[in-house]
Amino acid sequence: MATEDNEVEDPRPLVLIHNLPSFKLPLQDRLITHFRLFDSLASPEASSVRALICVGPTPVTADTLDHLPSLRLVVGSSAGLDHVDLAECRRRGIAVTNSGDAYSENVADYAVALLLDVLRRVSAADRFVRSGLWPQMGEYPLGCKLGGKRIGIVGLGSIGSEVAKRLVAFGCTVAYNSRNKKPSVMYPYYANVHDLAVNSDVLIVCCALTNETHHIINKDVLTALGREGVIINVGRGALVDEKELVQFLVQGEIGGAGLDVFENEPKVPKELFALDNVVLSPHLAVLTPESFEALNKVIIANLKAFFSNKPLLSPFQQE
Repeated sequence: MATEDNEVEDPRPLVLIHNLPSFKLPLQDRLITHFRLFDSLASPEASSVRALICVGPTPVTADTLDHLPSLRLVVGSSAGLDHVDLAECRRRGIAVTNSGDAYSENVADYAVALLLDVLRRVSAADRFVRSGLWPQMGEYPLGCKLGGKRIGIVGLGSIGSEVAKRLVAFGCTVAYNSRNKKPSVMYPYYANVHDLAVNSDVLIVCCALTNETHHIINKDVLTALGREGVIINVGRGALVDEKELVQFLVQGEIGGAGLDVFENEPKVPKELFALDNVVLSPHLAVLTPESFEALNKVIIANLKAFFSNKPLLSPFQQE
């Protein structure tokens, strides 16, 4: 169709890129082939845009949605969507997707890496050698074997399932907690995290952050896990009561922790810096070139499905 100036109308669907200044969408240039992009809520296009890409943890609030009266789809670029007002989206009839399986293998790899590091003291041993302590102090303290450990997975979704698959290969036994028991899963199910902790040597936290899961790892759960227990968190910082965890670690009431996420990022409790049984990581579990490539494909597939009136590839589902 031509305009009055004999220009051909652009057939590409309009999509809003919604991002904080510090967050950019990887491989965004590939979207331009398929969609017309803009990035301002103040733009004239905001009133008619039907799809939004939410980059990273950029908040999507009721106020955000008020600027977008025609919006019918929020495409998330992360696995968790605690920064999106899901209830308000549901009320307004706005569909929401997340990253689907794009990050699952990468995060699972990282969770296992953190666990191996905590148990075998890899990072601490590296510091021991680099600081010149080996010739002075001799042998480094022993680490622990991974095989045979009882692993409790909090959130057996896409990421949790990949974690389980890897740890079974190491000879670990796996149990899990999720909102509901999964009929197709053979691992033992615990309806509450406290009971899971009682029967685990390690808790790996990879569920979504919601009002119900906030501080799901609390003082009672840490006590149940015990003095030799290990916490690995690759979900969200606020899934763990960070103040309680710090106290348990400082006082030697828990065996160790591998943490990729924190409650007030990028701030990390300074008490953890001197602890060799704690491995710290700056929210890196999802960040690989391969995961960005997979994410780009998921985002494009969700948008194409939406604009073609087909089922979405990765509608958000809480685990």
